[in-house]
Amino acid sequence: MEFWKVDLKFLDDCCKTVLSEKKEELEEIARRVQLILDDLGLDTSLNQWKKCQKYIWKFLEKPESSYPARVIAVVSFLLILISSVVMCVGTIPELQVTDSEGKSSEHPALDKIETACIIWFTLEYILRLISSSNKLHFALSFLNVIDVFAILPFYISLILTHLGARLMELTNVQQAVQALRIMRIARIFKLARHSSGLQTLTYALKRSFKELGLLLMYLAVGIFVFSALGYTVEQSSPDTLFKSIPQSFWWAIITMTTVGYGDIYPKTTLGKINAAVSFLCGVIAIALPIHPIINNFVRYYNKQRVLETAAKHELELMELYAGQKKDRSPREEPACFGGKGKKDPQWSRHLRFSYSDSFVHLLTEGHHHHHHRWNRLQSCK
Repeated sequence: MEFWKVDLKFLDDCCKTVLSEKKEELEEIARRVQLILDDLGLDTSLNQWKKCQKYIWKFLEKPESSYPARVIAVVSFLLILISSVVMCVGTIPELQVTDSEGKSSEHPALDKIETACIIWFTLEYILRLISSSNKLHFALSFLNVIDVFAILPFYISLILTHLGARLMELTNVQQAVQALRIMRIARIFKLARHSSGLQTLTYALKRSFKELGLLLMYLAVGIFVFSALGYTVEQSSPDTLFKSIPQSFWWAIITMTTVGYGDIYPKTTLGKINAAVSFLCGVIAIALPIHPIINNFVRYYNKQRVLETAAKHELELMELYAGQKKDRSPREEPACFGGKGKKDPQWSRHLRFSYSDSFVHLLTEGHHHHHHRWNRLQSCK
């Protein structure tokens, strides 16, 4: 587009969409390359503290970087599971103990296990916050917000418990503590940090917002219509279970979603016909957006693999050029690199774009074109 001086306003909407997606892919490749370069520690201008920050960040955020980092990731994953199991086991009446006031509470051993897990999560969060380059972006990140919600209830409930004990057990303090303890379920979402599949699923659901909205709209209309019809036709039965239209909403929901608890059911012939139609409409409404959602998931998952491979191969190209550059004298330095071993940023950008663009197409066209395109890239250098 830049070479032929074509203005973007002359493009059709379909072409603009393709161009926008391609730009996003290339920007993502450049970002991944920069992250890999940062992990390799190739920036010699950093002081000792910055290098230490990058090492801690790599140690906690990149499990594949080293064996100790992988061990830390596994330990964190296991502690998330243990804390979630402790939260569930603590609600079993047989494992609870009775305090001095005759109220049931969790077993002290479970409290100690939870405290140990919270200490680990707190230290992990603080270290990651200190080592992050952009602390505001780190604090507002979705996964990090989940980390805060998983940790904060423990400390708030601890403060409220001691505050209530010192202020003669103020009313509602115990209820507030119990409500905050429910927020511990947020820590199960911490598993998304250690699972690329969950992250891909989350992104696919975000991209499928329109399809999900369409599904909810279909269900809402169907629930309203069939609950009103069910209430109307069931009024002829003296022992009807449809007492009101709002109560019929529950019946319509469990019928259209094919759950069918059986606590509310029609007894008249017209009511049964209405139930059968609502069941079929529910199956169709739920099945329609499933295919686009699955396509978004598969497309994004494959795209992530392509981008990762493209970033790695671009690094290989950079290393290959760096090796050839060492063998050249200053006179042999290409003009596009500015001479004297100084790399021209404009040439670097074009090299990145041309290579990344070629490689993305390479992955989609098949393996039999690999050698041809690689030789072409070698000659372009």
